[in-house]
Amino acid sequence: MSIEQLTYEEARAELVATVERLEAGGATLEESLKLWERGEQLADLCQSHLEGARERLNARIRPEGDDED
Repeated sequence: MSIEQLTYEEARAELVATVERLEAGGATLEESLKLWERGEQLADLCQSHLEGARERLNARIRPEGDDED
């Protein structure tokens, strides 16, 4: 499954696991860099999911015809 196909919950769970692995130490420099990069991708994806949810909520609570933003 590609990263773009992960749900928010899946991406967040993987991000938590990635952070835990980094914090545990013991990984080589190369492994740590790969974990960091994956974590950045997952964090970006989580942020994207949250922004999409925020937009959907705002669209539902904003009165029709109100185009302020």
